Amino acid sequence: MTRRLLVWRRLGLRTRLTLLYGGLFFVAGSVLLWFTHLLTARALNQRFVVAVDKVTGGARPTPAVSGSTLPSDSLPGDTLPGGVLGTDVVARRIRTDVEQGAADVLDEVLRSSLIVMILVGVVAVVLGYLVADRALRPLDRVTETAQRLSESTLHERIALRGPQDEVKRLADTFDAMLDRLHRVFDAQRRFIANASHELRTPLAVNRTVLEVSLEEPAASEDLKALARALLGATARYERLIDGLLMLAQSEQEITTRRPVDLREVVRTAMEQIGPQPRRGKVTLHEDLYPAVAHGDPLFLERCLVNLLENAVKYNVRDGEVWVRLREDDAGACLTVENTGPPVPPYEVGDLFEPFRRHGGDRIRSARGAGLGLSIVRAIAVAHGGTADARARPEGGLVVTVRLPR
Repeated sequence: MTRRLLVWRRLGLRTRLTLLYGGLFFVAGSVLLWFTHLLTARALNQRFVVAVDKVTGGARPTPAVSGSTLPSDSLPGDTLPGGVLGTDVVARRIRTDVEQGAADVLDEVLRSSLIVMILVGVVAVVLGYLVADRALRPLDRVTETAQRLSESTLHERIALRGPQDEVKRLADTFDAMLDRLHRVFDAQRRFIANASHELRTPLAVNRTVLEVSLEEPAASEDLKALARALLGATARYERLIDGLLMLAQSEQEITTRRPVDLREVVRTAMEQIGPQPRRGKVTLHEDLYPAVAHGDPLFLERCLVNLLENAVKYNVRDGEVWVRLREDDAGACLTVENTGPPVPPYEVGDLFEPFRRHGGDRIRSARGAGLGLSIVRAIAVAHGGTADARARPEGGLVVTVRLPR
């Protein structure tokens, strides 16, 4: 029973409705056929068998004389040996013939009815499928709209027309939900734009004041040391704010999509972090094949810059970084592998969470904002791809970003 229920639930709603319509038709047709058979048998019995009894005077077969038979060509009125009239035998034969004829008629009616019911049942199943398809078409429209909608297309609505039935109320409720979501996303965009200005401006002013104080000839060494410390803290806060804003923007729907040569983007990102490997004595190895992805070039460049910065920053002295780019039937695959301190496998998943570093510790230093891999995953997901990582047995990480065609 449980297995049958599972099979039934796996069927689509259109198929289930069609089977339900067909099953109900065959049940109703079987009941109708049964009643028709009973009524036809009763009518034949009343019309013919009872009439034969009236014609023969209600005669019933009587025991014949022992050893006597009626010739097959005997007629009514003939007598059997011993003087017994053959009327009873003739009545019996007439009654038997009528009953056999009635049974043959019933069998023929039953066969014809079964054939007609099967043919009409097939037509009923087809019509049931068409009716179910017609009834579920508004739901298909709701589903297609929900699948098509994204942050950049929240202005679209189902706008279903028709009577105020259950499907119409569902579509109107969905449209109302889209209105609320549209307002929320608009408020989020405005908040990001305002926060970008309101948070950066005071830090820029502080940085300018500190830089001017450092250039002041009359400033003491203690004052200059304090100004340098404050400049470092200001720079860290600026990186933190930039990272948070980039994370918020990358989690939104990508509005600019065009073919991007990932090999050129990777080389541009490697040029941006060029001085860091030389200072840290980290060797970069590249193995790049042509690959194309559709998306925002700036976001993709930021994703690759964060990957390379993370691989260089959390490395060991005289370490190495391997950058590989491939393209297959599924899309582009970028792998960044680096040497570094060992990372427990159970902590790898936490590295994609905001404000997490190798070892699972929270942000406590000025080495970064702790948003690098979070931004990488957000950008990959916004482009319809994935980002994952695994720990190297020798130490370090292997981060893989996959982007669909």
